Amino acid sequence: MEPRRAAAAAAPAVLLCLLLAYVLGPGAGPLGMGVPLPEITVERVDFEGSEIRATVRNTGPIPVEIAHADVNDRIQPAAVEPDRHLERFEAATVRIPFEWNEAEPYVVGITVGDGTRFEVAVAAAAPATPPSWGLAGSFAAIGALVGVVPVAIGMLWLPLVRSAGAGWRHAMLAFTAGLLLFLAIDSGAEALDIAGSLAGAFDGPMLVATSAVLAFLALHYSASRLAGAAAAGISISVGIGLHNFGEGLAIGAAIGIGSLAFGSSLAAGFALHNVTEGLAIAAAVARRRPAIPALAALVLIAGGPAILGTWTGGFAYWPAASAVFLGAGAGAILQVVISVAGWIRSEGGSLGRPGVAGGAAAGMLVMYVTSLLV
Repeated sequence: MEPRRAAAAAAPAVLLCLLLAYVLGPGAGPLGMGVPLPEITVERVDFEGSEIRATVRNTGPIPVEIAHADVNDRIQPAAVEPDRHLERFEAATVRIPFEWNEAEPYVVGITVGDGTRFEVAVAAAAPATPPSWGLAGSFAAIGALVGVVPVAIGMLWLPLVRSAGAGWRHAMLAFTAGLLLFLAIDSGAEALDIAGSLAGAFDGPMLVATSAVLAFLALHYSASRLAGAAAAGISISVGIGLHNFGEGLAIGAAIGIGSLAFGSSLAAGFALHNVTEGLAIAAAVARRRPAIPALAALVLIAGGPAILGTWTGGFAYWPAASAVFLGAGAGAILQVVISVAGWIRSEGGSLGRPGVAGGAAAGMLVMYVTSLLV
């Protein structure tokens, strides 16, 4: 590189270093006005035996010391693991001996060293399910029922989709776009809902937006390296898989803290809602004749993450992770919707045709109706 170009490239970096040195050094005094306030977030409350366990995280700008805990505004003895001192973003478990009653509401409060109190309300106490191999197996079965099996059933429509004429194929692709557009909106809405409960330090809405954009770009880049049915099937399966992982996270977390009774009616609702995802994959790969192992792989890519999600949500749930994966699912699925629209146009179809417009509307409507059963 020429000396002049090297100097031009280095000058901004040098000036930035000088600016940072000033801000952290002589300029720290004028810029340090105001008092930094502590902030902790109670991420999870578990009811186990004769004890309440609260998982807390320091989400403020300064280190904090946990002073004491209270239940329903009454101070209780508590042990903090690993210790009471929390650096920024460090987490700890507060164990409160307490004879709680199932289905009763409780307010758990945590007070830090300067007297600031933070609380979380639990609408109805329920015993937490302890981790075990049996529970892991149950989570896997639930994930398969709501993810893998419905997608596989939906794929059975592949011969019907393959035998359809061009007009019907465009309508089915549009139906797929409608299904996926609903999933993208649903994932984004769920992600923003969870983001609203995150501490300000995580900047929840921007965390969701960043996850969505990165997933969109990653899937777009990956799809550009593939071709034909492979790109179509894999792109749709990956997008659906990210959505199902977020869905599994929510199911596993709810079961893990005892707040969700996973009955047959709920399983039926998820199955009916998710079977349309298999149809979406079938419509995308109908132009080719992929082998059965390839179709099985697409089913696992789309439905398998539901199993991983239930394990993660049940044993190590973190709200920020749910927001990230649901946001990524929204971005990835939106990229697929744009790709599907491009496939329709490349075959001479357009949204102005009744079959295409009706197919997209039908896809949205079917997903909405089946979502009411979940």
